[in-house]
Formats: sequence, C-alpha cells, structure tokens
Amino acid sequence: MTLTGRNLIAGAWREGESHFTAHDAASGAQLAPVFAEGSANDVAAACAAAAAAQGAYAALPLAERAAFLRLMAAKIDALGDTLTQRAMLESGLPEARLNGERGRTVGQLRLFAEEVENGGWQGLRIDHAQPGRAPLPKPDLRLRNVPLGPVAVFGASNFPLAFSVAGGDTASALAAGCCVVVKGHPAHPGTSELVAGAILEAIREAGLPEGVFSLVNGTANALGEALVKDPRITAVGFTGSRAGGLALMGHAAARPVPIPVYAEMSSVNPVVLMPARLEEAAEALASAYVGSLSLGAGQFCTNPGILLAVESAATRRFIAAVGEALPAVPAQTMLTAGIQSAYTKGIEAIAAHGATLVGAGAEGSSTCGRAQVFTVSGADFRANPALGHEVFGPSSIIVTCADLAEVAAILEGMEGQLTATLHMAPADYDAARGLLPILENRAGRIIANAWPTGVEVTHAMVHGGPFPATSDGRSTSVGTLAIARFLRPVSYQDLPAALLPKALLDGPSPVLRRVDGQYEA
Repeated sequence: MTLTGRNLIAGAWREGESHFTAHDAASGAQLAPVFAEGSANDVAAACAAAAAAQGAYAALPLAERAAFLRLMAAKIDALGDTLTQRAMLESGLPEARLNGERGRTVGQLRLFAEEVENGGWQGLRIDHAQPGRAPLPKPDLRLRNVPLGPVAVFGASNFPLAFSVAGGDTASALAAGCCVVVKGHPAHPGTSELVAGAILEAIREAGLPEGVFSLVNGTANALGEALVKDPRITAVGFTGSRAGGLALMGHAAARPVPIPVYAEMSSVNPVVLMPARLEEAAEALASAYVGSLSLGAGQFCTNPGILLAVESAATRRFIAAVGEALPAVPAQTMLTAGIQSAYTKGIEAIAAHGATLVGAGAEGSSTCGRAQVFTVSGADFRANPALGHEVFGPSSIIVTCADLAEVAAILEGMEGQLTATLHMAPADYDAARGLLPILENRAGRIIANAWPTGVEVTHAMVHGGPFPATSDGRSTSVGTLAIARFLRPVSYQDLPAALLPKALLDGPSPVLRRVDGQYEA
C-alpha cells in the first residue's frame, strides 16, 4: 500500500487544506509523504457517517460481527514488514518489539471475535411474569446490553499498533457493536494510515457500511475537542497524559449530553520488596528491576516508577547492585522529541527535590532517554509529594523506609495506580496480607513476584485503576471485559415475543442467561 497522507472518512480518502509532517524518531528527519490536517468538517463528516451506519452495524448477527473482526486481523497481519518498518521509523521502537505488538493487535481482535460469539457480554436476564402475585402482579422483564453508539478513539504514542488505530479501544468498541472514529496520534500518521487501509479492506470485503470506521489525523488539540464534542459520539477511549485525559473529560462533561471518557492517564506502579525476599535475592531483584524500568526506554504505562523497601543491609546490597547494573543499559530512542524533553525535565525535577542519584545508563543522542535511578528516604518522600509524580521514561525512585508501617503509610498516601507489585517469600506472607487491602484500594492489578511491564490480553486482565490511573476505576482497557465500557443495559417489560430480541426468547439458548434469578445450566 502506497501512503497518500490523506484522512479516511467513511471509505473516502480526503485531502486537507493544510498539512503536517511525520518524523524519524531517531534522527528527527522528515518522513514522506506530508499528511493532511484533519478539520472540523472532516470530524463532522466522519461522525455523521458513523451515526448513519450505527443501526445496521449494531444489528449485524454476532457471527458476522465476529467474522469482520477476524477479517480485520488478517488484513492487518498481511501488512507484515511494510507496517513494521514504517512504525519503526515513526516510533523509534525496535523491530522485534513492533512485530510482537502487531501480533498482540491481531490477537486481541481475534480474542474479541471469540468473545462476541460467546455472547455472555450481553448480560442476558429473564424474569418471568407472575400475573397472580398479590397484592400486585409481577410484569415480564427481560434485559440485555446494547451498544452505546459511535465511539471516539484516540491513538496512543507509546503503542502505535496495540493502543492505536486498531488497538484495544477500537477492537472492544467494534466488538460491542459500536462504530468508531479514530483520532490518529500525530507521531505515527503513516502507521495509522496503513492500518486504516487494512480496516477499510475488511469493511468492504464484509459488505459493511463504510461509516463503521473513519480515521482523522492532525496535530491540533482542537481536532480532538471537536470529536469529543460532536453530539453523535457516545463515548471516548483515550490512552495518554493526565493533562490530555483531563481536557477530554472536561469537554465531554460540558456537552449538553455528557458522555463517558475512558482515559488511561498516569501511574507510577509501586513495587514493594518485602524483607525476606530481599534478603534472599537482592542482586537478582536488582538486575530484573533495571531491566523492567528501562524496557522500551521506560515508555510503558506500567513502568515501575517507585520501589519501596525497608532499610537494611539487604536493601543496601540491592541499591549497590542497581548502581552497578545501570551503566550497561544503553540509551534508547524515545517516541517523540516532546516526550524526550519532558523526560529530561522530569529527571531534573527529581534531583531538585533532593533525591540522590544511584546510577545512570549510557549516554546517547538528543533523541534518547538515559536510564536513571534515584533514592530517597521514606520521610523525605512523604515530605515531597512531587516525587510521587509520574516521569514517563526509563527512571525510577527507590524509597528506603524505616519499617513496614512506613511502607503502608506511603502506599495509603498514593494516588490510584494501574499496578502494584509485591516481591515476597513465604516468610513475608503475613506482613503482605496486611498490605493487600491497601493495594486493592489503590490499584487495578496486584502482581506477585514479577515485574509490571507487560500486559497479557486475557479474560481476567484489568488494565485500569482508581483515578488518575484511569478516569473510571471500574473499567479496563485491556482484556475482554473492556467491551463493557461501550454497552448499556436495556430492560424490556411485557414486550410481545414477536418483538423481543431473539436472545431473550424462551427456550434453549446457546448463551448463558440468568432466568428467574438462576443461571441456566
């Protein structure tokens, strides 16, 4: 596929009145072609087409919806090296990482296809009428979840495939029966266009209305604002900065009809090294910690930004081993010049608040992020709230605490997190049990004896957490439960059988339902 630099609006590739350029993340050089800046008119046209297609797409038999998702996966996978090479240029991420990310992208589309066919997400319930009940008869009530309507999705900078045009938000929205309008991330417009072209091929081959999907690229914040404010959009999926997420939440709340924004924003993902485990494996833990915090130039939303340990000889061994491991960590290209600049400023802020540098990785070019780890006492950490802010990149702070009570106090004072991790030996279990209620209130995923970087796409995964990790701590953006964000329940009271949705008719059902309070076998 030859890149055109155009926006995809309901099956038509549109030119723009103004343009922007993509850049090679490693060198800063401009990449061809130039890309059309999306306009308010493009947004309006995409949203109108999505609204027009919504009824037909929502009514599509589940088997056909699942087949479309699988077709999308096949078309994206078929892009192969063309997609990988463009994404490498625009993101600076290595080939192996992006090939893996492409596999994750198509894998989650196929997983959602299975979920659609399973049908359990519909939440089917039937409560039969009891006309003879005294003092008043009971009506016949039947419930299912239905799609919200057209969804706006914002591509993420750090996952140009798995959290972007055909990423988890798009996959779960389409699985729910919602048409999608994507605002592509301006750092990788070529990658976005390639994926959008594959989706268009799938739409046409499946015989679907072309308004099911549109892609609008552009650099202006006003473009995203126009998308969120369009009255035909019913929900928003976003992965990015806290400032960006809060801005979208504000726009969505100020609409005449407010809509939900599912924003994944900010997390430092605390890791607790329990004393017995630290005593037995300080050096091994140090090596794995450095690997986790520097993976992908630290540009993961689950990067271990804060590590807590009780002051001891084992903790000092751990810190020394971290310092020894860091110089071997190469500097890595960061996603954009803006992200690299923000990372540099974040490191400077940590040092300005009195944290001591433990060690640093190798230096690199001006487009690179250099791994750096700092240490600070528990008392100083609690006295400087700014030390608890996320620094997006390959850095972390080791907080040495007086005792486990101080560890607990620091955890209780933290904001909401995507993850919280406990490294522990059996001798630590009693103490860890006391921390679990705190972690449950602070994080969407609690990890034992592993590192938080990496998110498995499964039925039981939660990639979410209390604010500001996400805007709605009841949701997840990864795993099949993500479909619930784009559904709402509808109850049908005394509706004639001839008008009921097929899934709610009496008789045998291939889908698990709750009938008169009991789940069918």
